Amino acid sequence: MKNKPLLTNKRFHLPKNFSKVLILSIILFVISILASLSFGARIIGWNELLDGLFNSDIQTHEANVVRQRMARTVFSVMCGAALGVSGALMQSVTRNPIADPSILGVNTGAALFVVCGITFLNISTASQYIWLALLGAIITAIFVFGIGSIGSGGATPLKLVLAGAATSSALSSLVMAIMIPRSNVMDQFRFWQVGSVGAGNWEVISIFIPFLIVGFLIAILTAPALNALALGDEAAAGLGVRVGTIRLIAAFGGVLLCGATTALAGPIGFIGLLAAHIIRLLIGPDLRFVIPMSALSGAIILTISDICGRLLGTPGELEVGVVTAFIGAPILILITMKAKVRAL
Repeated sequence: MKNKPLLTNKRFHLPKNFSKVLILSIILFVISILASLSFGARIIGWNELLDGLFNSDIQTHEANVVRQRMARTVFSVMCGAALGVSGALMQSVTRNPIADPSILGVNTGAALFVVCGITFLNISTASQYIWLALLGAIITAIFVFGIGSIGSGGATPLKLVLAGAATSSALSSLVMAIMIPRSNVMDQFRFWQVGSVGAGNWEVISIFIPFLIVGFLIAILTAPALNALALGDEAAAGLGVRVGTIRLIAAFGGVLLCGATTALAGPIGFIGLLAAHIIRLLIGPDLRFVIPMSALSGAIILTISDICGRLLGTPGELEVGVVTAFIGAPILILITMKAKVRAL
């Protein structure tokens, strides 16, 4: 018997600690935004920051630096939010608490298609990167899920992680095989491959916005059904959920967000894993709240990581993809040791 109220219930019961976590997240978000505008190769004071933000008549060097950093900060927030939501969706679709675009090989698939585009199609713009990266991300996601579904038990969390790791290694080898004989391709691809929000500008942001909106809408609309999927496929089907359809749509939303971010900022790892996992620990598994909070958490983590990269690499900068790898790798090891890769 179908139980539609589960999927259409309009009563929202706030999770435990939700208000405290929300207030703390908003405070950290505001602090990270102000810090991103202030810190870098040149540290901007409070008065200069206000002049750059609110007084367009002032054209001092410091005020102009603030204005230049605005696009980078907005881009960083958007990328972090997209990766946070992508991680939450992938963890729910695969019922794997350590699922992440980088762990499942999606980032590497996007990278392979981008390097192929640079090498064989002579692409060089963000608008060209994004479609190839999305195609690569989608094909890789389908391949990893197909490999992880082979054998008894279907697509278990452990099998998906192993399939993702093996696929990522194979695709990385292909990327290197294509690049090494071509120095011009290596030079163009090298900066993108590390993962950085430094190339963010208003043109790139305008390209990113439609993909971000579509991905977020998919995540929000599928959240109630994904909550039912957490009970198991049979239970969800009994409650009126079209299991295959919902899983496919939600997976597409996650890959769309990840692929678009990877195309424009490079393969930045671990943000989806960290953001979604931390939020689940703090407020519980209800995706109606986990998804928006993962977006906020991802934006905070990536923006703070970008600030750390700027400060640690002074007078240059350390790309944010390197910083997130240093932070995320030990946390991933800790999570797997404690969680033992249990299904959600």
